[in-house]
Amino acid sequence: MEKIKRGLVMEGGAMRGMFTAGVIDVMMENGIDFDGAIGVSAGAAFGCNIKSRQIGRVIRYATKYCNDWRFCSWKSLFKTGDLYGAEFCYKDIPYELDPMDFDTFATNPMEFYAVSTDVDTGKAQYHKFGDGKGKDMKYFMSTASMPIVSKIVEVDGKGLLDGGVSDSIPIKFWEHKGYNRNVVILTQPIDYVKKPNKMMPLIKAVYNKLPNLVQAVKIRHIEYNKTTRYIRNKEESGELFVIRPPKALEIGSMEHNPDELRRVYNIGRETMQARVEDLKKYLA
Repeated sequence: MEKIKRGLVMEGGAMRGMFTAGVIDVMMENGIDFDGAIGVSAGAAFGCNIKSRQIGRVIRYATKYCNDWRFCSWKSLFKTGDLYGAEFCYKDIPYELDPMDFDTFATNPMEFYAVSTDVDTGKAQYHKFGDGKGKDMKYFMSTASMPIVSKIVEVDGKGLLDGGVSDSIPIKFWEHKGYNRNVVILTQPIDYVKKPNKMMPLIKAVYNKLPNLVQAVKIRHIEYNKTTRYIRNKEESGELFVIRPPKALEIGSMEHNPDELRRVYNIGRETMQARVEDLKKYLA
């Protein structure tokens, strides 16, 4: 009999990631665990707390610092080159203000991966994390560095940006890694269809020396919609367990209202609470 490998795949989506934060908190509260998890963009930056086992950490620091310009603001973009301040988000918060439990992250046997996009090739880069510090933190930064509003992150001799450009929902990669009992957390509702990027003229102008990156952005909606169809088919056949919001979350990339962050977080909690027993049966 084939060994069951329980995997978790977490889509990104900037502050739609509050939905994911609510889902994984309920999972942890109910003792639901995985052999491995992979996240993209906010799916990694927020989803990593399932490996460090820190219930409530995301909603705590997000609501506390959402009005701090260093966290996410146009001021941060103009002053630092990053909409989400790299120094504040990847140094001040995880090391000092609301520390990540690096010891638990390192000792928890759950594998953890994040997806970034190589700006030279336009291809996905899949990084397996160790203790979450140092170079790992650079990969957290790169997976969530959105084009135009973020600087290219240099790590391991490569220039990297947002993993959503090249592999928004890495279910096929995860299956290739041997994970065969998978749970996918999406941050868009079931009827969502991604449209072509309206910023393509600006993308072409800014990244004119990176044609493979430009091409990856250009076809992203096509690849995304292919993947969601693949997920839907496997969900209908019982091969995947999918958790998604019941309707569009209607929250922007920059959200400074803590009540809005809590609203989306609570939708994630409620959605997962309603399906806890079904998920336990699926993973058993």
